[in-house]
This record gives sequence, structure tokens and C-alpha cells, in this order.
Amino acid sequence: MALPECSLSTGDTTWIILATAFCLMMGPALAFFEAGMLRAKHSLSIITQVFAGTCMLSCLWLLVGYSFAFGTTFGGIIGGFDHVLWLNVPYDKCGPHSSNIPAALHALFQMMFATITPLIMTGSYAERLRWEAFLIFTLLWEILVYYPAVHWVWGGGFLAQWGVLDYAGGIVVHTSAGAGALAIALFLGPRADFLQYMGEAPPSNVPLAGVGTALLWMGWFGFNGGSAMHAGNLAVSAVVSTHVAACVSCVVWLVLSMWNHRPAATAMFNGILAGLAGITPASGFVSTQATIAIGLLCGLLAYYGSQISKKRFHIDDALDVHWIHGATGSLGSILLGVFGRRAGDGVSDYELHFHSSPWQIFIQTVGVGIVGCYSFAVTWTILSAMKARMGPLAHDEDAQEAGLDWVDHGEVAYCRLNVLREIRTTHPEAISHINGIAIPSEDDYMKHDTGKHPGGAGLVIRPNASRGVGEGYQSAL
Repeated sequence: MALPECSLSTGDTTWIILATAFCLMMGPALAFFEAGMLRAKHSLSIITQVFAGTCMLSCLWLLVGYSFAFGTTFGGIIGGFDHVLWLNVPYDKCGPHSSNIPAALHALFQMMFATITPLIMTGSYAERLRWEAFLIFTLLWEILVYYPAVHWVWGGGFLAQWGVLDYAGGIVVHTSAGAGALAIALFLGPRADFLQYMGEAPPSNVPLAGVGTALLWMGWFGFNGGSAMHAGNLAVSAVVSTHVAACVSCVVWLVLSMWNHRPAATAMFNGILAGLAGITPASGFVSTQATIAIGLLCGLLAYYGSQISKKRFHIDDALDVHWIHGATGSLGSILLGVFGRRAGDGVSDYELHFHSSPWQIFIQTVGVGIVGCYSFAVTWTILSAMKARMGPLAHDEDAQEAGLDWVDHGEVAYCRLNVLREIRTTHPEAISHINGIAIPSEDDYMKHDTGKHPGGAGLVIRPNASRGVGEGYQSAL
């Protein structure tokens, strides 16, 4: 399909800049959601992973990522080196993938997708993956899984040539991340206390998780609305579908949680995310009525799938990433072939040149299967190679019990310095020990004197001379 002649639009450019800012907000929003849903002693570790990952992956996208994803294709498999360090990515001209906005803005918008996709998997391996393993895995997965998948579907690769469609990332983002999340959950095995809570440990800060959900919901308007690449009726269609699907899926989770127990806030949060992920591949391509059906089906799939996964198969995907993102994104991608509209049905002729058909359903299913299987296989291969080189990738039981905040970062999210001050004031004899348990002083914590007190504020430490720093602790959180 020939692209229209380049014509930079001030209105379109303004909208995509705003949408890019919305997408950037989704990284911190994801961190807040996951930190609130996890236990307090691990919450800072997940925030650190997301912020560090966002910065590292942005640099990698600038270095080679955009070129591998959207450069001149090599056999429909991967892009070339035309745009390394964003060479030939002008600020005052269009690019082959953007006829109405500067090429550099398209690269920046796609950077937001590249940064958040691997970080979705943090919810799967939360509370156990070692910090150095996180760094290496994230970079390798981005290069070996995400960049090829983008090129296949959006960069002119072989799936695009076959006719596979993905409006805003159902296949590229959610299927690939969901399959990777399942692989890493199976590879690492369950957390030390998985059976105690059946993988559903009480969240540490539900209001923080609610804030994260709200920001993700808002950010998704830029994620899906911005994928129209212009400010027009297609963007409106995408934003409307995004909101409707989130609400329908939320209602599904709310009703089911009331039926099985009580109206849980965490269930509503997960329902919203399931609807958002499910509508992503179809949001600009389906009617509002079809969106209701997609939100309903994705809500049901994610709710029952996550229950079966943990309770029957004991798969410790901490925040059910492979269902809430992977399964729903895959289902939405396939339903795109069921509910797709014709070009004349109130959407842009330039953007939409297909309609629902058995062939479109088939080719969408093929696209989902190829990307999902590829992501799972490569993820498993990366982890196997890392384990052979680095040893165990997950922390041992003692470190998990102490909490990754202190073990990996020497900090804690919710320090108890005020408690320590109160103890010193009311019970000076208990400054050093409480019930035989050593308590680090406020000064020691602030100095990070891990040699003297292998722990920190918010932790209680059972001294054990045979263990090193990071071992033999018991968390008070």
C-alpha cells in the first residue's frame, strides 16, 4: 500500500507528543501498581526494576532498537542498521512509518512501547529474581524477542506481509510479554511460601495499587489513541474502545469476586487491566458494540485462567501476567478478525483496509501462535544460558524472607525509624535487642553499615555468624 505524500501536521504532532507523555507515565504507574500488590519487603525492588529498566531500554532503543525494529528489512526477519543512534531519523521530515508527524516523534513514541513491554514481566518473577539476573535478562529479551516481533508485525516483516494486524500491541506487546512471563514463572519455580498463600500473598498497599491502576488506565488512552498516528476519528474510536473494554472487564471481575467472596478492590484493578490489554490490538478497528463483547470475554478468560493457573497447576506468576496480559492480548488479537470493520464504516480509509473474514481470523491466530511460541522458546533459552553461566537466578529462601528491598538494594520502602525512636524513649534497655532479636539503630541504617548490622530499618535480624550479609534474616514486614 502506497503511503500518502509527506505532510507534517501541527495538530497530529501535538497529539502524538501528548500521547507519548501518557505512555511514559505507564512505566511508573506499573511500578506503583505492582509495588502495592506485592509484600512491603519487596515493593522497593519492583519500583527500582521498572525505573532502571525504563532508562536502560530507552538507551538501547536509541542505540540499535529503532533500527532493528523499523529499519530496512532483511528477509522480513529483522531491520538493518540504517537508524543506529537514530541516524536518518529527522525532526523536520516524515518517515516511512509516519506521513504526518516527524520521523523522530514516531521513534520516540515507539520507544515507550519498547521500554514497558519487558517490564510487564516483572510482575511474573517478582519477589525472587536476583538483581543482576534482572538486568541481563531484560536486555537480552528486548533484543532477541521484542525487536524481532516489532519488525515482523509493524516494521514490514513477514507477518505484516501475510496480513497480520495489530493496532496497538496485542501481539507485539502483550502476547510476547505474556508468553515470556509464563516461561520465566515455570523456569524459576514458585516462591518459598507459595503454598502458604497459594500465590496470593496479602498486598502491602492497596491504595498505591489503585493509584497505579488509575495512571495505567489514563496512560492507555495515549497508548491506544496515539497508535492512530494522527488526531482524528480513528484515535477517537481507539480511546472510546479502550475505556469501554476496561469498564466491562472490571464489572466482570467485580461480579465474580462478589459471587465467590466479596467485592475486592484488587479484583477490580486486575479486571481493568485485563480489559485494557484485551482491547489493545483491536481498539481502532472494532465498533463500540464489539468492544463490549471483547471486554466481557477477556474479563472472563483472565479471571478463571488466573484462578486455575495458581490453584490447580501451582504456576507462580506473582501477578498473573500471562493471563491478564498474555491471554487477553492474544484473544483480542484473534477477535480482531471476528469483529473488524470495513474501511467505510466510520473509520479512516488510509488506516483500515480489511473486514472480518475466516481468513483474517486464521491469519490472526497464526500471528499470535508464532509470536507466542517464539517468545516462550527464546525466553526459556535465555534463562537456561544465564543459569549455566550465573548459577541460580532466584534468591534463596532466606533472602526472600528478608525481602529483596534490603538484600538487593540496601533500602526499604517503609522504614520503621519512628518505631525505633519510640522504643528508645520508653524502653531504653531494649535499644539493642528485643526478645533476643538484634535491631539496627537509626544511625546504622542511615549509614548503610551492613557489616555491623546485616539488615535495616523495617527488618529484624536473627544473628547468625555462619551466614553472610543477605542471609539468615527474618523480615518484620
